[in-house]
Amino acid sequence: MRRTPALIVGGGPAGTAAAMELARAGLPHLLLERARGGNALCGGFISWRTIESLERLGIDPDTLNTARLRQVRIYAGERVRTARLPRPALTVSRRRLDTVMLDAAIRAGTPVENGVTIREIGGLTARAADGALFEADALFLASGKHDIRGTARPVDARGEDPTLGLRVRLPSSRATGVIGDAIELHLFDRGYVGLALQEDGSANLCLAVHRSRLQSAGSPTALLDTLARENPVLSERMMDFGATTPVDAIANVPYGWRVRKGEPGLFRLGDQAGVIPSLAGEGMGIAIASGMAAASAYRRGGAEAAVAWQRNFARSLARPIGVAGVVRRLAEHPLSRHALPLLGPRLIAVVAAATRVGHDHP
Repeated sequence: MRRTPALIVGGGPAGTAAAMELARAGLPHLLLERARGGNALCGGFISWRTIESLERLGIDPDTLNTARLRQVRIYAGERVRTARLPRPALTVSRRRLDTVMLDAAIRAGTPVENGVTIREIGGLTARAADGALFEADALFLASGKHDIRGTARPVDARGEDPTLGLRVRLPSSRATGVIGDAIELHLFDRGYVGLALQEDGSANLCLAVHRSRLQSAGSPTALLDTLARENPVLSERMMDFGATTPVDAIANVPYGWRVRKGEPGLFRLGDQAGVIPSLAGEGMGIAIASGMAAASAYRRGGAEAAVAWQRNFARSLARPIGVAGVVRRLAEHPLSRHALPLLGPRLIAVVAAATRVGHDHP
């Protein structure tokens, strides 16, 4: 068995943000990552608040993407509404974001062990796939949407008709000119599509769809084909999509869930702390803010600070997750979906601001 004062499980934005803060404070820790340079299923939206968090960590946002998003377009059938974002944002692939942040953590002094897959956590002991045991005084759980035995989020958080996430990368040749500096939200029955340009000019198309809608279509590819036929604007964006285009998927995303109370020594970060509906575009914000805030709490109060910190962070997530949940329900309901594009630009900006999370949370 190996011991470390602080163990970070996961090398994504949440884990690396915590690692950078611990390294700067000179606190011994170890980060375990199962696969360096992966490309997790995520829209990669970085809000203005999250840009501030990255800058506080010493990361220049231009190393992620020099282009900025300045507006949002919402489509429902033939209706469309365009509004300015409160402040410029950006979109970046998870491969690029994770690589930049992990490299920054290593430069700050974080010891990283790659290729370590944690299968089970009991108390503050983590068991790897090869049987190796890691014991810590404080454990920072940053495994993203992937649950680990012993710390899995409750099954009932998924709901009776759980949500699945789908992602398609579209080449830059067709979508670049029409999307421009906007992030687009296309609403449809029991789901929505988010679309924005990444740092390499490709378009990242992400869907959140209820299982019943996917089952009625028959397959992810069939669902995308159906949506393209039903939505002329989306069809234009998807002209490069074909039967052989890879579609990444993740099942049973528990949107709206957040942990309400803490456990001694365990800091749950990112999606393991709370899952905001993806249409808010604040998943990365929660991940990075939680890592920074948890490391700060540990620096001040040690492992004993975990219980109070988790409870306080859950309170800070109540408004953004709650507001995003209301908007999601309106977006998915057949009666209200077509009314959302009628919202004024000012109200859209208010909703965008109300769903942000910053690094100044406890």
